[in-house]
Amino acid sequence: MEFIIITGLSGAGKTNALHAMEDIGYYCVDNLPPLLLDTFYDLCENSADTRMKKVAVVADARSGNMFTEIANVINRAKLAGHSFKILFLDAKLDTLLIRYKETRRKHPLSYELKGGTVEDAVALEAQLMQEVKAMADYVIDTTYMTLKQLKERVVSLFTGDQGDSLQLTFVSFGFKYGIPLEADLIFDVRCLPNPFYIKELRPLTGLDESVREYILQFDETSEFMKRLTDFLDYSVPLYKAEGKSEVVIAIGCTGGKHRSVTVARLLYTHFTEQLQKSTIHHRDIGKS
Repeated sequence: MEFIIITGLSGAGKTNALHAMEDIGYYCVDNLPPLLLDTFYDLCENSADTRMKKVAVVADARSGNMFTEIANVINRAKLAGHSFKILFLDAKLDTLLIRYKETRRKHPLSYELKGGTVEDAVALEAQLMQEVKAMADYVIDTTYMTLKQLKERVVSLFTGDQGDSLQLTFVSFGFKYGIPLEADLIFDVRCLPNPFYIKELRPLTGLDESVREYILQFDETSEFMKRLTDFLDYSVPLYKAEGKSEVVIAIGCTGGKHRSVTVARLLYTHFTEQLQKSTIHHRDIGKS
């Protein structure tokens, strides 16, 4: 049975993630109180209905005071031998504030802060969620994501052979837009020759062969890639031995369009050729 617990910060995209799970065949339940997780898990495990063998549930701050028990519930479930994964949706606090002001929805923790602001509620939730975030198998930072990018990321995590012990996720990004919060490893490739300063290459991206050829023609790029690939070839098996479900490897250049995209593609190709389960996302490639 596949049992996925979706949680995270309010406004970070949990509902959209749940919709993506439903689209790929998971039986989905929203706003399940944490204290019912054990009961619902047993129900699904003992059910003869095949639809109950791929399940995704959202448990979050809407449960009120009951949500404070989620860490204890998860720990008890692990001790009981239950098999499940945790997907945590995260975002920067200022982004969450903007989303709440745009939708004018009330924050679930507003009742805890009589007379408190949305800012206070968002900050309190982030503090309360630290322990659960540390338990998560997958963390997705939706700060700079479109709904389409979030859906693609969720689908890439939960399609294919879930028996694979580790997924590598390569994320290209631009430092001027901020570092991905979910990254396990971050590599700065701003030291490599920049196609931005070549007039005919500036409007292109690392998906274009001419940009790739320009970057790869330099000796420093070849040496950089050799050392980076050697490092990852050594460290990825260590993460796998540790039991990690996903390692997010972020590759950053200034704008996230040329060098980071090229390097991320090279790494993705290298590991897929080794039959390592991998996916790739270009977070900032469409930004100006």
